Amino acid sequence: MFKECADIRTADTLDLPVPEANYHTVVTKPSDFQKEMVAEFADRADVVRSGKMDPTIDNMLKITNDGRKLALDQRILNSMLEDDPQSKINACVENILKVYRDTADQKGTQLVFSDLSTPQGALELTKDENGVYSLPNGFSNVYEDIRVKLLNKGIPRDEIAFIHEANTDAKKIDLFSKVRSGKVRILMGSTSKMGAGTNVQDRLAALHHVDVPWRPADIEQREGRAIRQGNNNESVDIFRYVTENTFDAYMWQTIESKQKYIGQIMTSKAPVRSCEDVDEAALSYAEVKMLATGNPYIKEKMDLDIAVSRLRLLQSDYLSRKYELEDKVAKHYPVMIEHTKETVRGLKADMDLLRQHQSEDFPGMEIEGVLFKERAAAGAAIVELCKRAKDSNEREIGTYKGFKMLLSFDTFDRHFKLNCKGTMSHVTELGADALGNMTRIENTLKGVADRAEANEEKLQELRRQMENAKEEIGRPFKQEQELKEKTERLTAVNALLNLGDATPEAVDTTPEETQEKTQEIQR
Repeated sequence: MFKECADIRTADTLDLPVPEANYHTVVTKPSDFQKEMVAEFADRADVVRSGKMDPTIDNMLKITNDGRKLALDQRILNSMLEDDPQSKINACVENILKVYRDTADQKGTQLVFSDLSTPQGALELTKDENGVYSLPNGFSNVYEDIRVKLLNKGIPRDEIAFIHEANTDAKKIDLFSKVRSGKVRILMGSTSKMGAGTNVQDRLAALHHVDVPWRPADIEQREGRAIRQGNNNESVDIFRYVTENTFDAYMWQTIESKQKYIGQIMTSKAPVRSCEDVDEAALSYAEVKMLATGNPYIKEKMDLDIAVSRLRLLQSDYLSRKYELEDKVAKHYPVMIEHTKETVRGLKADMDLLRQHQSEDFPGMEIEGVLFKERAAAGAAIVELCKRAKDSNEREIGTYKGFKMLLSFDTFDRHFKLNCKGTMSHVTELGADALGNMTRIENTLKGVADRAEANEEKLQELRRQMENAKEEIGRPFKQEQELKEKTERLTAVNALLNLGDATPEAVDTTPEETQEKTQEIQR
């Protein structure tokens, strides 16, 4: 229904001259503290699940947000924690530096996105006798941390900017101009402040997703800053940073699931008939437990979730089409075929009636008991009857070539119409020109043969459609076995995880053991 009123054009249909996106997924190892904290999140989830915790104090959404912050940088939870050299913030700094140097000749620019740990105000940096920059009170937020590290790597301060520093329209215009010209080569910001309306694409060589937003639209807005017309680069490097065995994996998986759902509707192609809502803002208890254990089967569980969801959609679509076809075979096609057969019979009868007068140029037209032997006179008589009409009702005014002539006024189209009625009706729209009306009537009757031929073709097509529908009804759902196997596997994995038996050995069972375990759990 939505596609009936929406004309959707996506990037794949527009084929605009935009740079090619080269995606890089940078996976970093978690620190010991991050591993311990994920395990603590699992303990908090245990308490929340048991119902012993007041939801205003702690809940799954709060645990999820803390998990996102931890995945970004452990110092966000406590600024006194050490700076992990293997963190994704440090990996991001290295990639920014590499792109900065590689694109020095053309003054290539970069965007760095993070919706978490944004700057709250301008901070004064300190500089020691060795020229090393630092923050006066240690770690404050990831923005300042990245800037200090880039300054200490040799990038001039006036080439690094935060979107938050441009707090007026005039300052934004000036900042965007500097980025386009290459005076500012690294711009950091959040999706809300640096998304739609940020036209700085001219020299953009790279874009960095330091954290993961909640919505696919945010990803599109971020990447749309670089993958757009007006970028002078042929390609753009897009970096996605993931801290292993933290909430990052879940967040990217959620974004993918949401995008697949949205993509089924907001597409230029034919959409599927139904979709499932996947707009969840918090992890489930089982997902937190899996992240805490570092279980390698987390990916299998998430892949199975998507696969089963997709197969169920296909099965639902298959059943919907099957029921629709069964209804058409039982009711629609027989009625349409019989109606079309009657139409063909009626039109052929009218063709026989016309053949009786085919040798006569103008056999005469009888109007209200008077036989008119000249076309002009007959046409004038019809125009006169139109002028004298007192209502819009259809009434018989005479005969022509064996057909009754019925005159009426169409109140919607506001035209007089003449129906030459044989077995079927053959309607002509009348005007003020007498001879023109006679020509229209003749053309209408000449078109009877074409109508008969078109309806015969329609009859053949209906019969062909009915046979195809019968064949389609008899075909089974092709992925039935795959759906059954994946559903059983997913049920077993979920059941084992919910029982707390989430070790790889427990999950890695044979199909027979899976079925036996599933039946035991169901009992």
